[in-house]
Amino acid sequence: MSSEHEQNNSPARGSLRLAPNVEELEEHKRKLPRQFVNFTFYRARHAWRLLSENDKRDCKSAFISAVDDFRPALMIHSYSTVGLRTSADFLIWRIGTDLDPMQEMTGRLNQTEMAKYVEPTHSLLSMTKRSMYIEKECEAQAEDRTHIVPGQSEYLFVCPLLRTREWYTRPQEQRHEMMEENLRIGSKYRSVKLHTTYSFGLDDQEFVVAFETNKPADFLDLFQELRETKASCFTLRDTPMFTCRKRNLAECLDALG
Repeated sequence: MSSEHEQNNSPARGSLRLAPNVEELEEHKRKLPRQFVNFTFYRARHAWRLLSENDKRDCKSAFISAVDDFRPALMIHSYSTVGLRTSADFLIWRIGTDLDPMQEMTGRLNQTEMAKYVEPTHSLLSMTKRSMYIEKECEAQAEDRTHIVPGQSEYLFVCPLLRTREWYTRPQEQRHEMMEENLRIGSKYRSVKLHTTYSFGLDDQEFVVAFETNKPADFLDLFQELRETKASCFTLRDTPMFTCRKRNLAECLDALG
């Protein structure tokens, strides 16, 4: 997820400290629990639409039940991509501190009757690094710049990101300056929340970038403006791009027909 820089406020002795300084904020980020993040996209096979309504109802009920069984161990959000992309019909976004529940959940889904009729077409695996996701109802921690409540907007845009090798040969100060330009542009679009997670060694991409918003037009303008930045010259791949509409899982499955 994205990080932001704060001014170093060094209060005089005895004064009220209103915010942590940069060193304290960085130390806090280093101590945050790391989380695994997975975006799995599914597509219905043609055979699904040939089933009777009763069979479809039973399949959907068992599939939803299997997903719900893992909500205590994982944060789970669902989105429909029906009519928005031909290679996928819905997305399940999962977040957790361990990979085992994700594997166990996938194994359970593979054992359902519905697994005969839907197939995963894309899967993006990554980890958080400088911030963490929390539940909306979390009583121990309110949302702030290092604790993020996911899945709060109507639309989610997801893509993998791979940098060129040349990007990593540039001095760190130069890369930092280019990313500062991206942050300045992003700050103009307050309606868009950026999530950047890291995939080095975990998956084919290096990052997974997700944008949440209720205003798709703002996201389009933001993404177009980011294309014109210096950092964009060092992008090797940032496709496929998925446009996702937030729906509960029952709605996602009903939309399959």
